[in-house]
Amino acid sequence: MTSDTTSALNYFVAPVDGSRAYNRIYADSTTTKPPRNWTQEPHDIQIEDVRGKEELYKLDNAGFQYGREAAKHTSFLNDGEVEREYYPESIDLIKRVTGASSIVIFDHTIRRRRAGEVGDNPQKRQPVSTVHVDQTTASSIARVHRHLPPTEAPSLLRKRFQIINLWRPISHAAVDWPLALCDFRSVDVEKDLAPVALLYPDREGETFGVKYNTKHQWKYLKAMTPEEFVLIKCFDSIQDGSVARLTPHTGFQDSNTPEGTPPRESIELRALVFYD
Repeated sequence: MTSDTTSALNYFVAPVDGSRAYNRIYADSTTTKPPRNWTQEPHDIQIEDVRGKEELYKLDNAGFQYGREAAKHTSFLNDGEVEREYYPESIDLIKRVTGASSIVIFDHTIRRRRAGEVGDNPQKRQPVSTVHVDQTTASSIARVHRHLPPTEAPSLLRKRFQIINLWRPISHAAVDWPLALCDFRSVDVEKDLAPVALLYPDREGETFGVKYNTKHQWKYLKAMTPEEFVLIKCFDSIQDGSVARLTPHTGFQDSNTPEGTPPRESIELRALVFYD
């Protein structure tokens, strides 16, 4: 019995005036410019449930990889405890899966969906409902410089490095608002990706918006449990076509979700992943 589903996924549409796309991540009373200058359009997409076929999807071919390993830390109520307890076990997990030599986790986000709440308020983070990639090449390199000592960053950048997110449900299975991932092999990196500046009061970041392409192949793992996880590649310094470079992804509203299903709760860690 198939659990494939169809959902409207929101794709990036560039600013009509051709200007650089941006998201302003803070309130600014000194400008009349809107918080963002780009729009999105929904497209009905078939999303394949890969349960039972997880082994077909690896970080180096599809750009994402599922696994099963329960976290020792299970409360996820206190950021300090998450950093002290969940970060070290997650570093160990990512090392074992990837074979990486060193890992630096630079942040995490806990999302607890609440009906009627929209947006990405830092205190009440909701599932992201726009197709995106967390980092561009420029912002990935900037992350290394930002989070590593200046004496270490140059040598690390000469070797292979990646940015990988570790995502898992918490509290209960993610039946409500699951996570969809786009197989890198169906992505045209030259045509589908558009840099979007993230404007902070003191700095800029950059993500990729993703333009609609009929060739995109979308996957999800139905009813992921807290004992399951997925690694999501956001960047890889190997860009010669031999491995997947990144993975567009988004939360989505599954029309098959039974009434009364608990709202999705999840955590994602973002990690710099280095290789000798």
